[in-house]
Parts: sequence; structure tokens; C-alpha cells
Amino acid sequence: MTQANLLKGIPSRVDTNVTLRMVKGNQIGAQHLQAIKDLTALNDEKISDWLDVSVKTYRSYKKPNTIIKERIQEHTVLTLSLIKHGIEVFGTTDAFAAWLEKENFYFDKKAPIDFMDTYSGIKFIDDRLTGIEYGDNA
Repeated sequence: MTQANLLKGIPSRVDTNVTLRMVKGNQIGAQHLQAIKDLTALNDEKISDWLDVSVKTYRSYKKPNTIIKERIQEHTVLTLSLIKHGIEVFGTTDAFAAWLEKENFYFDKKAPIDFMDTYSGIKFIDDRLTGIEYGDNA
């Protein structure tokens, strides 16, 4: 499955209904975890930290036919939704990545990327992206 096809099934906003349906339908697999890495160009250590798993576990989840815990599937869908939304707002993965890594007033002068380890943090970042779409500075 190509990355474009993979992302078609991912909502472009954090959506708990779609996320729950995807997780309970076992629609999230190794290719989704690989997509996070490909889209962010971040290392395995940073991504495994977001997911709250060891690097070894994260790497094992990227192998085909591996059973991925539901909480990791959920975090994966939310992360991909956020990335998809960020690319829509900023136009490119590089521009979105630059924004994610820059200190920001709305995030207590921390980088938004520092909030990627929790569901509420991902939702907060997503809400800021929506604000940017509608004219808020960020």
C-alpha cells in the first residue's frame, strides 16, 4: 500500500470516532508506524518516546503481521491525523516539522512536538492548527 493510499483512510483532523473505529477494526498496522517515521524524519528513539514504548518494541511493531496494542494503534492514528492536518495547514512536511519544533507562545514557550506523547497534547496541537487555519497566529 502506498503512503498516499494509507493516509486516505486517516482523518485529517483528530477524530475520536474514526480513531476508535479504526482501532477496534484492527485497521492499524506496521505500515502506519512506518508512515510516522517517513513523514516526520524523526528517529526511532523520539517516536518510541511519544508512544511510551521501548525502541526495541517500536521496531518490532514495524514488522509486518505484528500484533500492536490498541493504545499504540490509537496513538498512531492520532499522530497521523495530526501530521496530515499539519501538512494541509503548512503546505509541506518540512514547514510543518519546522513549526512543530519551534518554541511557541501557546505551548508555554515550549515546542509543540514536546506535547506529542499524550492524546490530549495531540488534540491541543490539532486545535492550534485549526486556529491557524482560521487566522490565529502561532
